[in-house]
Amino acid sequence: MKIYPPWTEPHGSGRRFTVPEVNNVPDLHGDIVDPELVIFFNGNQFMVTHDLITAFRQEYPGYRRIYWQTLPPGVLAEQISAGALLIGNLRIALRPDIFTAGRSRIEHFDRENGWFDRIEPYAKNRLGIMVRADNPCRVAGLADLGRPDVRVSMPDPRSEGVGRLILEAYEKAGGQALVDAVMREKVDAGATYLTEIHHRQTPMRILQGLSDAGPVWCTEALFQQRIGNPIALVTVPPEQNQTGTYAAARLRDAPHPQAAAEFLDFLAGPGGQAVYREYGFLPP
Repeated sequence: MKIYPPWTEPHGSGRRFTVPEVNNVPDLHGDIVDPELVIFFNGNQFMVTHDLITAFRQEYPGYRRIYWQTLPPGVLAEQISAGALLIGNLRIALRPDIFTAGRSRIEHFDRENGWFDRIEPYAKNRLGIMVRADNPCRVAGLADLGRPDVRVSMPDPRSEGVGRLILEAYEKAGGQALVDAVMREKVDAGATYLTEIHHRQTPMRILQGLSDAGPVWCTEALFQQRIGNPIALVTVPPEQNQTGTYAAARLRDAPHPQAAAEFLDFLAGPGGQAVYREYGFLPP
């Protein structure tokens, strides 16, 4: 099993020194020194970004130094507001050219802060439930996540946009009683674990036997299967499911406005769309 990230290969060459659980920074990618393009991706599309950047460079070969992050959009927004991100002893003060998140969050940030001058929807996703391949708790749907015997890994709605959509799905599947069971009673009992970065923590916790199930975007479970981890996807029926639209936006004060414009053109065009289809994302 590949329990520990990064789960993807780095761009470029150099001395490798990735030590699982000690020196491992899976959501910072590329060239941090004097980049020609800086992108803040909402983290659950981390699996796409290496192929995406490779395809972008093929279409726009003039860009060689690209830096990108794949973190929860709430964290990325706070990084922009604070002017820097601190991870361990590292301080990153780069200003992004492009910010991606759920479309509603992009529009919220723009209303609140006037950050963006161009917004492009580029993909959709839908919810599923990640479990171990043998599904020992026999989770068959969202209602089962309210059972006391099912340990849930749940994105914290305060920082992870998908968490709010999952709450809406819980209401459709079991009303307020299911929401209360998962988010209040089981949190208090320690049976629901609220993640800070669910696209890493949920698969790791399931693979380590710390959680039994976790509501995620379907593409996250599909990727774990793609790399050979013993993960299964429990589908959520359309009448309970939620669909999220991803959007990318150029910042008004983007340090590299031309590069940002060309990346948005690529993302919405056939080259970028082909990469997202390969990883199971839906068209916008």
